[in-house]
Amino acid sequence: MAERPEDLNLPNAVITRIIKEALPDGVNVSKEARSAISRAASVFVLYATSCANNFARKGKRKTLNAGDVISAMEEMEFQRFVGPLKESLEAYRNEQKGKRGVTELKKKDREKKEDAEDPDKNREEEEENEEEGERMEEEEEEEQQQNEEEEEEEEDEQRRNEEEEGES
Repeated sequence: MAERPEDLNLPNAVITRIIKEALPDGVNVSKEARSAISRAASVFVLYATSCANNFARKGKRKTLNAGDVISAMEEMEFQRFVGPLKESLEAYRNEQKGKRGVTELKKKDREKKEDAEDPDKNREEEEENEEEGERMEEEEEEEQQQNEEEEEEEEDEQRRNEEEEGES
């Protein structure tokens, strides 16, 4: 936990950037006003976190999730934040899905590149494939030979049977 109240404040650079984005160009904000906004933002974050934690506890969980934060906003009567918060959450989730897809594509590309860069590996695979193909051809030839021999034996047997019938 924080040792001093100042440790709970949000970073000044972040607060300044948010203030500049919220106000029109040319508006100056005093150091004192930035400090007050920073403290207010910190209190808001702590209060929202505490409320969200209550929802997590009710659900017998130790980890806060997005649903807890949204429920906390509603309980704190900040309903007008719920819509934009849900939109931001959806955008974040879609972005994460996109990153996963890109990561998988990069992995596949890397594997293809590694295969192309490793001629020994490719050569070994080709040799294995050739050996397997030769083995299969040999087996097919042996099987065909056996079939031909069996057919010849059957034909010989038929001739013998016909000869025996002719003699009778």
